Amino acid sequence: MDRLGRQARAAAKQLAAASTDAKNKALRAAAEALRARRGEILEANRNDIAEASLSGAMLDRLVLDDKRVEAMARGLEEIADLPDPVGEVLARWSRPNGLDIARVRVPLGVIGIIYESRPNVTAEAGALCLKSGNAAILRGGSESFRSSHAIMACLQEGLRAAALPAEALQLVPTTDRAAVGIMLKMTEFIDVIVPRGGRSLIERVKAESRIPLFQHLEGLNHTFVEASADLAMARSIVLNAKLRRTGVCGATETLLVESKAHLAPLVTDLLEAGCEVRGDAAAQAVDPRVRPASEEDWSTEYLDAVISVKLVDGLEGAIAHIERYGSHHTDAIITEDAAKAEAFLATVDSAIVLVNASTQFADGGEFGMGAEIGISTGKLHARGPVGVEQLTSFKYLVRGAGQVRP
Repeated sequence: MDRLGRQARAAAKQLAAASTDAKNKALRAAAEALRARRGEILEANRNDIAEASLSGAMLDRLVLDDKRVEAMARGLEEIADLPDPVGEVLARWSRPNGLDIARVRVPLGVIGIIYESRPNVTAEAGALCLKSGNAAILRGGSESFRSSHAIMACLQEGLRAAALPAEALQLVPTTDRAAVGIMLKMTEFIDVIVPRGGRSLIERVKAESRIPLFQHLEGLNHTFVEASADLAMARSIVLNAKLRRTGVCGATETLLVESKAHLAPLVTDLLEAGCEVRGDAAAQAVDPRVRPASEEDWSTEYLDAVISVKLVDGLEGAIAHIERYGSHHTDAIITEDAAKAEAFLATVDSAIVLVNASTQFADGGEFGMGAEIGISTGKLHARGPVGVEQLTSFKYLVRGAGQVRP
Protein backbone atom coordinates (compact mmCIF):
# COMPACT_ATOMS: atom_id res chain seq x y z
CA MET A 1 0.00 0.00 0.00
CA ASP A 2 2.90 2.34 0.72
CA ARG A 3 4.32 1.59 -2.73
CA LEU A 4 0.94 2.28 -4.36
CA GLY A 5 0.75 5.59 -2.52
CA ARG A 6 4.21 6.74 -3.54
CA GLN A 7 3.62 5.79 -7.16
CA ALA A 8 0.25 7.55 -7.19
CA ARG A 9 1.69 10.74 -5.71
CA ALA A 10 4.48 10.84 -8.29
CA ALA A 11 2.04 10.10 -11.13
CA ALA A 12 -0.35 12.80 -9.93
CA LYS A 13 2.29 15.46 -10.46
CA GLN A 14 2.76 14.33 -14.07
CA LEU A 15 -0.95 14.01 -14.74
CA ALA A 16 -1.70 17.48 -13.36
CA ALA A 17 0.58 18.92 -16.03
CA ALA A 18 -0.63 16.66 -18.85
CA SER A 19 -2.22 18.22 -21.89
CA THR A 20 -5.88 17.79 -22.71
CA ASP A 21 -4.87 15.96 -25.91
CA ALA A 22 -2.79 13.44 -23.97
CA LYS A 23 -5.56 12.72 -21.47
CA ASN A 24 -8.12 12.32 -24.24
CA LYS A 25 -5.79 10.04 -26.19
CA ALA A 26 -5.43 7.83 -23.08
CA LEU A 27 -9.20 7.64 -22.63
CA ARG A 28 -9.88 6.73 -26.26
CA ALA A 29 -7.08 4.15 -26.29
CA ALA A 30 -8.51 2.64 -23.10
CA ALA A 31 -11.95 2.46 -24.75
CA GLU A 32 -10.48 0.55 -27.66
CA ALA A 33 -8.65 -1.75 -25.25
CA LEU A 34 -11.96 -2.54 -23.52
CA ARG A 35 -13.42 -3.58 -26.84
CA ALA A 36 -10.34 -5.55 -27.88
CA ARG A 37 -10.12 -7.36 -24.54
CA ARG A 38 -13.85 -7.92 -24.16
CA GLY A 39 -13.42 -11.69 -24.12
CA GLU A 40 -10.87 -11.50 -21.28
CA ILE A 41 -13.10 -9.16 -19.30
CA LEU A 42 -16.16 -11.37 -19.67
CA GLU A 43 -14.17 -14.49 -18.74
CA ALA A 44 -12.89 -12.76 -15.61
CA ASN A 45 -16.44 -11.71 -14.82
CA ARG A 46 -17.75 -15.27 -15.23
CA ASN A 47 -15.15 -16.43 -12.71
CA ASP A 48 -16.24 -13.72 -10.27
CA ILE A 49 -19.90 -14.70 -10.68
CA ALA A 50 -19.10 -18.37 -10.11
CA GLU A 51 -17.74 -17.57 -6.65
CA ALA A 52 -20.21 -14.83 -5.71
CA SER A 53 -22.88 -15.32 -3.09
CA LEU A 54 -25.19 -12.38 -3.71
CA SER A 55 -28.88 -11.52 -3.94
CA GLY A 56 -30.45 -11.15 -7.37
CA ALA A 57 -30.21 -7.36 -7.35
CA MET A 58 -26.61 -7.33 -6.14
CA LEU A 59 -25.72 -9.99 -8.68
CA ASP A 60 -27.14 -7.74 -11.39
CA ARG A 61 -24.61 -5.10 -10.32
CA LEU A 62 -21.79 -7.58 -10.80
CA VAL A 63 -22.75 -9.12 -14.13
CA LEU A 64 -21.07 -7.89 -17.31
CA ASP A 65 -22.10 -8.70 -20.87
CA ASP A 66 -21.26 -7.42 -24.35
CA LYS A 67 -23.69 -4.51 -23.95
CA ARG A 68 -22.25 -3.38 -20.63
CA VAL A 69 -18.65 -3.61 -21.83
CA GLU A 70 -19.56 -1.52 -24.86
CA ALA A 71 -21.32 0.95 -22.55
CA MET A 72 -18.11 1.28 -20.53
CA ALA A 73 -16.13 1.93 -23.70
CA ARG A 74 -18.60 4.54 -24.90
CA GLY A 75 -18.55 6.13 -21.46
CA LEU A 76 -14.79 6.64 -21.70
CA GLU A 77 -15.21 8.24 -25.11
CA GLU A 78 -17.94 10.53 -23.78
CA ILE A 79 -15.66 11.62 -20.95
CA ALA A 80 -12.92 12.32 -23.49
CA ASP A 81 -15.39 14.58 -25.33
CA LEU A 82 -16.11 16.65 -22.21
CA PRO A 83 -14.38 20.01 -21.71
CA ASP A 84 -11.18 19.73 -19.68
CA PRO A 85 -11.82 21.47 -16.35
CA VAL A 86 -8.13 21.80 -15.45
CA GLY A 87 -6.84 25.32 -16.02
CA GLU A 88 -10.31 26.85 -16.42
CA VAL A 89 -10.33 30.43 -15.17
CA LEU A 90 -13.28 30.68 -12.79
CA ALA A 91 -12.84 34.38 -12.08
CA ARG A 92 -10.30 37.11 -12.76
CA TRP A 93 -9.99 40.66 -11.48
CA SER A 94 -7.50 43.47 -10.89
CA ARG A 95 -6.83 45.32 -7.64
CA PRO A 96 -6.25 49.09 -7.36
CA ASN A 97 -2.55 48.37 -6.71
CA GLY A 98 -2.27 46.66 -10.08
CA LEU A 99 -2.24 43.04 -8.89
CA ASP A 100 -3.93 40.69 -11.36
CA ILE A 101 -5.72 37.83 -9.55
CA ALA A 102 -7.23 34.72 -11.14
CA ARG A 103 -9.02 31.76 -9.58
CA VAL A 104 -8.17 28.67 -11.65
CA ARG A 105 -9.28 25.02 -11.51
CA VAL A 106 -6.65 22.48 -10.48
CA PRO A 107 -6.80 18.71 -9.77
CA LEU A 108 -7.32 17.49 -6.23
CA GLY A 109 -4.26 15.22 -6.41
CA VAL A 110 -4.68 11.55 -5.46
CA ILE A 111 -8.18 10.17 -4.96
CA GLY A 112 -8.87 6.96 -3.06
CA ILE A 113 -12.04 5.19 -4.18
CA ILE A 114 -13.59 2.35 -2.17
CA TYR A 115 -16.57 0.62 -3.75
CA GLU A 116 -18.54 -2.62 -3.79
CA SER A 117 -19.58 -5.15 -6.42
CA ARG A 118 -19.95 -3.05 -9.56
CA PRO A 119 -16.92 -3.57 -11.83
CA ASN A 120 -18.01 -0.80 -14.22
CA VAL A 121 -17.17 1.68 -11.45
CA THR A 122 -13.54 0.82 -12.12
CA ALA A 123 -13.81 2.24 -15.64
CA GLU A 124 -16.01 5.21 -14.76
CA ALA A 125 -14.08 6.34 -11.70
CA GLY A 126 -10.70 5.80 -13.33
CA ALA A 127 -11.72 7.75 -16.42
CA LEU A 128 -13.13 10.68 -14.45
CA CYS A 129 -9.99 10.92 -12.35
CA LEU A 130 -7.81 10.80 -15.47
CA LYS A 131 -9.80 13.52 -17.27
CA SER A 132 -9.65 15.79 -14.23
CA GLY A 133 -5.89 15.31 -13.86
CA ASN A 134 -6.03 13.20 -10.70
CA ALA A 135 -4.25 9.98 -9.89
CA ALA A 136 -6.42 7.32 -8.25
CA ILE A 137 -6.07 4.28 -6.03
CA LEU A 138 -9.16 2.09 -6.35
CA ARG A 139 -10.25 -0.64 -3.98
CA GLY A 140 -13.14 -2.58 -5.50
CA GLY A 141 -15.30 -5.22 -3.88
CA SER A 142 -13.94 -8.73 -3.48
CA GLU A 143 -16.84 -10.04 -5.59
CA SER A 144 -15.59 -8.14 -8.65
CA PHE A 145 -11.85 -8.60 -8.06
CA ARG A 146 -11.01 -10.35 -11.35
CA SER A 147 -13.37 -8.20 -13.44
CA SER A 148 -11.95 -4.98 -12.03
CA HIS A 149 -8.37 -6.07 -12.69
CA ALA A 150 -9.20 -6.90 -16.30
CA ILE A 151 -10.78 -3.46 -16.73
CA MET A 152 -7.88 -1.71 -15.00
CA ALA A 153 -5.45 -3.38 -17.41
CA CYS A 154 -7.29 -1.60 -20.24
CA LEU A 155 -7.11 1.77 -18.50
CA GLN A 156 -3.39 1.39 -17.93
CA GLU A 157 -2.91 0.33 -21.55
CA GLY A 158 -4.57 3.61 -22.54
CA LEU A 159 -2.26 5.60 -20.25
CA ARG A 160 0.83 3.98 -21.75
CA ALA A 161 -0.45 4.64 -25.28
CA ALA A 162 -0.57 8.34 -24.43
CA ALA A 163 2.88 8.32 -22.79
CA LEU A 164 1.32 8.96 -19.38
CA PRO A 165 2.34 7.03 -16.24
CA ALA A 166 0.38 3.79 -15.85
CA GLU A 167 0.66 4.26 -12.09
CA ALA A 168 -1.78 7.16 -12.35
CA LEU A 169 -4.56 4.58 -12.02
CA GLN A 170 -3.97 1.63 -9.70
CA LEU A 171 -6.11 -1.09 -8.17
CA VAL A 172 -5.40 -2.43 -4.69
CA PRO A 173 -4.07 -5.92 -5.43
CA THR A 174 -5.74 -7.75 -2.54
CA THR A 175 -9.22 -8.53 -1.24
CA ASP A 176 -7.99 -8.32 2.36
CA ARG A 177 -10.27 -5.92 4.21
CA ALA A 178 -7.25 -4.63 6.12
CA ALA A 179 -6.27 -2.76 2.95
CA VAL A 180 -9.29 -0.49 3.43
CA GLY A 181 -8.15 0.44 6.92
CA ILE A 182 -4.68 1.25 5.60
CA MET A 183 -6.07 3.40 2.78
CA LEU A 184 -8.09 5.45 5.24
CA LYS A 185 -4.90 6.46 7.05
CA MET A 186 -2.69 7.21 4.02
CA THR A 187 -2.75 10.96 4.64
CA GLU A 188 0.69 11.41 3.08
CA PHE A 189 -0.48 10.08 -0.27
CA ILE A 190 -4.28 10.37 -0.62
CA ASP A 191 -6.07 13.73 -0.69
CA VAL A 192 -9.74 12.62 -0.82
CA ILE A 193 -11.56 9.34 -0.15
CA VAL A 194 -14.71 8.46 -2.09
CA PRO A 195 -16.68 5.58 -0.51
CA ARG A 196 -19.37 4.07 -2.71
CA GLY A 197 -21.40 1.25 -1.23
CA GLY A 198 -23.81 0.13 1.46
CA ARG A 199 -24.39 1.51 4.92
CA SER A 200 -21.80 -0.71 6.62
CA LEU A 201 -19.04 0.45 4.27
CA ILE A 202 -19.99 4.11 4.60
CA GLU A 203 -20.16 3.92 8.39
CA ARG A 204 -16.76 2.23 8.56
CA VAL A 205 -15.16 4.82 6.31
CA LYS A 206 -16.71 7.71 8.27
CA ALA A 207 -15.49 6.23 11.56
CA GLU A 208 -11.95 5.36 10.49
CA SER A 209 -10.90 7.84 7.81
CA ARG A 210 -8.28 10.46 8.58
CA ILE A 211 -8.73 11.79 5.04
CA PRO A 212 -11.54 14.12 3.85
CA LEU A 213 -14.52 12.32 2.28
CA PHE A 214 -16.93 12.76 -0.57
CA GLN A 215 -19.76 11.05 1.27
CA HIS A 216 -21.87 8.77 -0.92
CA LEU A 217 -24.62 7.76 1.48
CA GLU A 218 -27.19 5.09 0.69
CA GLY A 219 -30.00 5.98 -1.70
CA LEU A 220 -33.05 5.92 0.57
CA ASN A 221 -35.13 7.65 -2.09
CA HIS A 222 -38.81 8.63 -2.13
CA THR A 223 -41.39 9.27 -4.81
CA PHE A 224 -44.35 11.33 -3.61
CA VAL A 225 -47.55 11.18 -5.69
CA GLU A 226 -49.44 14.38 -4.86
CA ALA A 227 -53.25 14.53 -5.14
CA SER A 228 -53.28 16.43 -8.44
CA ALA A 229 -50.88 14.00 -10.17
CA ASP A 230 -51.84 12.59 -13.55
CA LEU A 231 -52.51 8.93 -12.81
CA ALA A 232 -51.08 7.58 -16.07
CA MET A 233 -47.89 9.56 -15.53
CA ALA A 234 -47.65 8.46 -11.92
CA ARG A 235 -48.04 4.77 -12.81
CA SER A 236 -45.33 4.97 -15.46
CA ILE A 237 -42.87 6.88 -13.27
CA VAL A 238 -43.37 4.77 -10.14
CA LEU A 239 -42.77 1.47 -11.96
CA ASN A 240 -39.63 2.86 -13.60
CA ALA A 241 -38.35 4.48 -10.41
CA LYS A 242 -38.63 1.22 -8.48
CA LEU A 243 -38.13 -1.57 -11.00
CA ARG A 244 -36.01 -0.36 -13.95
CA ARG A 245 -32.94 -1.48 -11.99
CA THR A 246 -33.57 -2.24 -8.35
CA GLY A 247 -29.90 -2.42 -7.36
CA VAL A 248 -28.88 1.13 -8.27
CA CYS A 249 -28.64 3.94 -5.74
CA GLY A 250 -31.24 6.00 -7.63
CA ALA A 251 -34.02 3.44 -7.19
CA THR A 252 -37.09 4.56 -5.24
CA GLU A 253 -37.40 2.67 -1.96
CA THR A 254 -40.50 4.36 -0.49
CA LEU A 255 -43.67 5.46 -2.27
CA LEU A 256 -45.66 8.23 -0.56
CA VAL A 257 -49.21 8.82 -1.81
CA GLU A 258 -51.65 11.57 -0.89
CA SER A 259 -54.87 10.29 -2.53
CA LYS A 260 -56.52 6.91 -2.03
CA ALA A 261 -57.64 7.14 -5.65
CA HIS A 262 -53.98 6.92 -6.68
CA LEU A 263 -52.99 4.41 -4.02
CA ALA A 264 -54.92 1.37 -5.26
CA PRO A 265 -53.75 1.37 -8.90
CA LEU A 266 -50.14 2.13 -7.93
CA VAL A 267 -49.99 -0.68 -5.38
CA THR A 268 -51.67 -3.08 -7.81
CA ASP A 269 -49.20 -2.17 -10.58
CA LEU A 270 -46.25 -2.87 -8.30
CA LEU A 271 -47.62 -6.20 -7.12
CA GLU A 272 -48.47 -7.33 -10.65
CA ALA A 273 -44.95 -6.41 -11.77
CA GLY A 274 -43.51 -8.77 -9.17
CA CYS A 275 -42.55 -6.20 -6.55
CA GLU A 276 -43.07 -7.00 -2.89
CA VAL A 277 -45.05 -4.21 -1.21
CA ARG A 278 -44.81 -3.41 2.49
CA GLY A 279 -47.30 -0.79 3.52
CA ASP A 280 -49.23 1.03 6.20
CA ALA A 281 -52.86 0.21 6.98
CA ALA A 282 -54.17 2.07 3.93
CA ALA A 283 -51.83 0.23 1.58
CA GLN A 284 -52.65 -3.12 3.20
CA ALA A 285 -56.34 -2.47 2.62
CA VAL A 286 -55.74 -2.35 -1.13
CA ASP A 287 -54.62 -5.96 -1.49
CA PRO A 288 -54.04 -8.86 0.93
CA ARG A 289 -50.64 -9.41 -0.67
CA VAL A 290 -49.36 -6.17 0.89
CA ARG A 291 -47.29 -6.97 3.96
CA PRO A 292 -47.32 -4.74 7.05
CA ALA A 293 -44.46 -2.22 7.01
CA SER A 294 -42.35 -2.09 10.15
CA GLU A 295 -40.64 1.02 11.49
CA GLU A 296 -37.39 -0.35 10.09
CA ASP A 297 -38.84 -0.56 6.58
CA TRP A 298 -39.15 3.22 6.31
CA SER A 299 -35.38 3.56 6.72
CA THR A 300 -34.29 0.57 4.62
CA GLU A 301 -32.53 0.76 1.25
CA TYR A 302 -33.75 -2.53 -0.21
CA LEU A 303 -31.78 -2.56 -3.48
CA ASP A 304 -34.26 -5.24 -4.50
CA ALA A 305 -37.81 -5.64 -5.82
CA VAL A 306 -39.29 -4.47 -2.50
CA ILE A 307 -40.92 -1.12 -1.74
CA SER A 308 -42.52 0.58 1.27
CA VAL A 309 -45.80 2.42 0.64
CA LYS A 310 -47.52 4.99 2.84
CA LEU A 311 -50.58 7.24 2.59
CA VAL A 312 -49.50 10.71 3.76
CA ASP A 313 -51.33 13.90 4.69
CA GLY A 314 -50.49 16.15 1.78
CA LEU A 315 -47.25 17.88 0.87
CA GLU A 316 -46.35 18.66 4.46
CA GLY A 317 -46.77 15.02 5.48
CA ALA A 318 -44.60 13.84 2.60
CA ILE A 319 -41.84 16.32 3.34
CA ALA A 320 -41.90 15.43 7.05
CA HIS A 321 -41.56 11.73 6.23
CA ILE A 322 -38.67 12.38 3.83
CA GLU A 323 -36.90 14.57 6.38
CA ARG A 324 -37.23 11.91 9.07
CA TYR A 325 -36.29 8.81 7.09
CA GLY A 326 -34.48 9.97 3.93
CA SER A 327 -30.75 9.94 3.22
CA HIS A 328 -30.67 13.31 1.38
CA HIS A 329 -29.86 11.49 -1.87
CA THR A 330 -32.76 11.72 -4.37
CA ASP A 331 -36.46 12.46 -3.94
CA ALA A 332 -39.25 13.15 -6.43
CA ILE A 333 -42.76 14.59 -6.56
CA ILE A 334 -45.37 13.77 -9.19
CA THR A 335 -47.89 16.61 -9.44
CA GLU A 336 -49.82 18.92 -11.74
CA ASP A 337 -49.75 21.69 -9.14
CA ALA A 338 -46.90 24.06 -10.05
CA ALA A 339 -46.91 25.79 -6.65
CA LYS A 340 -46.56 22.50 -4.80
CA ALA A 341 -43.83 21.37 -7.19
CA GLU A 342 -41.85 24.51 -6.42
CA ALA A 343 -42.46 24.11 -2.68
CA PHE A 344 -41.16 20.53 -2.85
CA LEU A 345 -38.06 21.64 -4.79
CA ALA A 346 -37.35 24.40 -2.30
CA THR A 347 -38.01 22.45 0.88
CA VAL A 348 -36.68 18.92 0.38
CA ASP A 349 -33.03 18.96 1.45
CA SER A 350 -31.63 16.31 -0.89
CA ALA A 351 -28.78 16.37 -3.37
CA ILE A 352 -31.21 15.70 -6.24
CA VAL A 353 -34.87 16.73 -6.23
CA LEU A 354 -37.10 15.96 -9.22
CA VAL A 355 -40.55 16.95 -10.46
CA ASN A 356 -42.51 14.52 -12.66
CA ALA A 357 -39.52 12.30 -13.42
CA SER A 358 -38.11 8.99 -12.22
CA THR A 359 -35.55 8.94 -9.42
CA GLN A 360 -33.48 6.63 -11.64
CA PHE A 361 -32.27 9.78 -13.43
CA ALA A 362 -29.95 10.25 -10.43
CA ASP A 363 -26.90 9.50 -12.52
CA GLY A 364 -23.99 11.58 -13.77
CA GLY A 365 -24.34 10.20 -17.28
CA GLU A 366 -27.99 11.25 -17.40
CA PHE A 367 -26.94 14.72 -16.24
CA GLY A 368 -24.63 15.03 -19.24
CA MET A 369 -21.51 14.59 -17.12
CA GLY A 370 -20.28 11.50 -18.98
CA ALA A 371 -20.27 9.42 -15.81
CA GLU A 372 -19.97 9.88 -12.08
CA ILE A 373 -17.67 8.76 -9.33
CA GLY A 374 -20.66 8.70 -6.99
CA ILE A 375 -23.56 10.79 -5.69
CA SER A 376 -22.33 13.03 -2.90
CA THR A 377 -24.89 13.51 -0.14
CA GLY A 378 -22.67 15.91 1.78
CA LYS A 379 -22.83 19.68 1.43
CA LEU A 380 -19.18 20.72 1.30
CA HIS A 381 -17.24 20.98 -1.97
CA ALA A 382 -19.41 18.61 -4.02
CA ARG A 383 -23.07 17.60 -3.89
CA GLY A 384 -25.02 15.32 -6.20
CA PRO A 385 -23.28 13.53 -9.09
CA VAL A 386 -19.50 13.88 -8.77
CA GLY A 387 -18.04 14.36 -12.25
CA VAL A 388 -14.88 15.90 -13.66
CA GLU A 389 -15.58 19.43 -12.40
CA GLN A 390 -16.30 18.19 -8.88
CA LEU A 391 -12.95 16.35 -8.86
CA THR A 392 -11.11 19.67 -9.01
CA SER A 393 -10.30 22.39 -6.53
CA PHE A 394 -8.87 25.80 -7.37
CA LYS A 395 -5.92 28.00 -6.60
CA TYR A 396 -5.28 31.72 -6.94
CA LEU A 397 -2.74 32.96 -9.46
CA VAL A 398 -1.54 36.46 -8.59
CA ARG A 399 0.57 38.44 -11.08
CA GLY A 400 2.33 41.60 -10.05
CA ALA A 401 4.90 44.11 -11.27
CA GLY A 402 7.00 44.71 -8.17
CA GLN A 403 4.23 45.56 -5.69
CA VAL A 404 5.01 45.43 -1.96
CA ARG A 405 2.46 45.65 0.80
CA PRO A 406 2.54 48.91 2.79
